[in-house]
Amino acid sequence: MELAGDDDGFAVREAESRCSAVELLAPGLATARGVVRPETLAYTRRICRLLGACDPTVDDAVTLLDATSTDRTGTVAVRARDVRGHTGVDTQAVERRLGSVLVDRGFEVDLDDPDHTLVALFSETAALGWLETETPRDFTARQPTDKPFFQPGSMDPMDARALANIAGAGPGARLLDPMCGTGGILVEAGLAGADVVGVDAQRKMVEGARENLAHYLDSFAVVRGDATRLPFADEGFDGAVFDAPYGRQSKIEGVSLESLVSDALCEVRRVADCAVVVGDRPWDDAADAAGWTVESRFDRRVHRSLTRYVHVLV
Repeated sequence: MELAGDDDGFAVREAESRCSAVELLAPGLATARGVVRPETLAYTRRICRLLGACDPTVDDAVTLLDATSTDRTGTVAVRARDVRGHTGVDTQAVERRLGSVLVDRGFEVDLDDPDHTLVALFSETAALGWLETETPRDFTARQPTDKPFFQPGSMDPMDARALANIAGAGPGARLLDPMCGTGGILVEAGLAGADVVGVDAQRKMVEGARENLAHYLDSFAVVRGDATRLPFADEGFDGAVFDAPYGRQSKIEGVSLESLVSDALCEVRRVADCAVVVGDRPWDDAADAAGWTVESRFDRRVHRSLTRYVHVLV
C-alpha cells in the first residue's frame, strides 16, 4: 500500500478499517491482508499485490524482479515512484530496466491500456508489486467552499473521509454525527456506503447540512437536536463521529464547552459502540469519564495555530 499524507500512523489506522494485519513497511509504505473495498480509503493512494521488498536501488529492484516468477501474460506497463522524495532514485531508469526484464519474459509494453501494471515504490525500502487498485483522488471536487452551503472552519473532505472510515463507514453501517455542522463528515461517510444521520443544535446548520447532503447523497437524515440528549434508542448506531466545537465557548447558551463535550460523549456511548471524536484539545479525560477507552489518539497539525486531536474511542 502506498500511503498518502505524512502521518503514517493515521493512514495505517484508516487502512485498518478496510484491511487486516496492516503493518508499516517504510515511510509511506505498508503491507496488509484481507483488503475489502479499498477504493473508499482517503490516505491510501494505491494497493498492489506484493512481489517482494529490497534495498531502494535500481540494481536491487532489478535483481528482485529477476528472482520473482509470475504466471501473468499479456501487455504490461511499469510505474516507479520515489515516495515522498526520500531516495532521489531515477524513476525513469527504474521503469526502463524493469520493463526490459518483463519484455525478456515475453510481455509486450503498452503504456496506455496495459493488462498489468508493475509498480515500484521507493522509500527507505523498495517494494515491487502488481497494481490492484488506485483510489479515486476526487476530494478536491468536494472542497467546503464548493458545496452549496459553506461555513468557515469546515473540514477538508479527505480528512472527513478518513474519520468516517475509522468510525466504521461502509455498506450496511449506520453512522451518527451528533454535531454535524455543514455535514461534511456525513457526506464522506455516505459516499463510502454508510447510512448517515446528523444532529445539530442550530437551525441554520441543519438546513445547510441537508442542502449539502442532498447534493451528494440519495438517502440521509438530519434533525435539529441536542447532542447531550439524543432522540435515538440505545445502541441504534454502528458508530459515531463528530468534530467538537473549537475555542472556549459552547454554541449553546448557558452551557460550557467542557460540559457539552462531556455530556455528548456520555450520550454517544449510549447509542454507539465506537466513536471518533475530533477537537482542538485532548478530550481523553472526558472520554474516560464517559466510560470510553481511548484506543488511540492522533495529534494532527493543521496550521500554525491549530492542531486537531483525533480520538478513537471503543
